[in-house]
Amino acid sequence: MKKTILLADISTLIISITNCSFPTKVAKTANEATKTKTSYTYDIEKIFTFSCSPCHIPAKGGSKRSYDNFSNVKEDIDEIIRRVELAPTERDFMPLHKPKLSSEDIALLKKWKTDGLLEK
Repeated sequence: MKKTILLADISTLIISITNCSFPTKVAKTANEATKTKTSYTYDIEKIFTFSCSPCHIPAKGGSKRSYDNFSNVKEDIDEIIRRVELAPTERDFMPLHKPKLSSEDIALLKKWKTDGLLEK
């Protein structure tokens, strides 16, 4: 009788443990954990930090526009997308002196625009 109760208790414990859910993946960004829309702070800023410095971050004199802030990037997004989609051999291609943005990064810029150019 004691063996049956003990076996039942152990079986219940094993079933309980195997049915527990443990997080298997940590969200890559706060944006992924909270929403699906693209935002400047969580998705876009890092593209500019990596690909647009040192010419536009900080801006280096003359006609170089600063892209270290949300408002300038938002204001110029159409021209930015146009220029990063050009072939590296074409006039106006950006980022100058750096590799072409990946198709994923370009798609993310377009998604940000489609999502409404959110800051956060």
